[in-house]
Amino acid sequence: MIDQSPSPVAYKRVMLKISGEALMGDQGFGLNPPTVARIAQEVKSVHDLGVEICMVIGGGNIFRGLQGSAQGMERTTADYMGMLATVMNALAMQAALEALSIHTRVISAIPMDQVCEPYIRRRAVRHLEKKRVCIFAAGTGNPYFTTDTAATLRANEMACQAIFKGTKVDGVYDKDPAKFADARRYDKVSYDEVLQKHLGVMDASAIALARDNHLPIIVFSLDEPGGFCGILRGEGTYTHVHG
Repeated sequence: MIDQSPSPVAYKRVMLKISGEALMGDQGFGLNPPTVARIAQEVKSVHDLGVEICMVIGGGNIFRGLQGSAQGMERTTADYMGMLATVMNALAMQAALEALSIHTRVISAIPMDQVCEPYIRRRAVRHLEKKRVCIFAAGTGNPYFTTDTAATLRANEMACQAIFKGTKVDGVYDKDPAKFADARRYDKVSYDEVLQKHLGVMDASAIALARDNHLPIIVFSLDEPGGFCGILRGEGTYTHVHG
């Protein structure tokens, strides 16, 4: 009899952090439905392994608070607008996942009961235990904090075993590989080295929060088909950020 049980996976509960720009596809703005559907399929492939999945999606494809602030808008207002953009992205991802029969909950740090659930930690943990994907939206609910920090905060609260940061490149490089042919990729790098060399994995607050709680960060390419699932099975190319 052939054993058809899922392969052993490195982590049982993970946080997937992606940028809002990842949902744009080749567009310069907004949501590209085929791209959202493709990412949802990547999430499904990991969910099918029995892994419990949290997600945080940025809002930069719709509105970025820092850019609004730089153009003269009051920073707090700009950041709240950015938080609302993340809710729109979370709802789009929820629709794509549920089209694949994956039960999904959007959980917002800013209460908006007609649209999604408010953030209650114990309830969110219960959703994960029931194998529902939890998408945390509206950042931390506070201005001056990025979605990187929100992802690290929620990952710690949910007792995730790792943060998976999906990007356009297959790991962390010492300089931009799109601009420099001699850019070197790190297989492993420490939190302190990321901070000291300004490697741009996440913002400094997020890296410090991960370091203080011994939460590894896996940086990989979201454009590589099957990449997310492959890493959980011990395959693929990525950078491991650790203590």
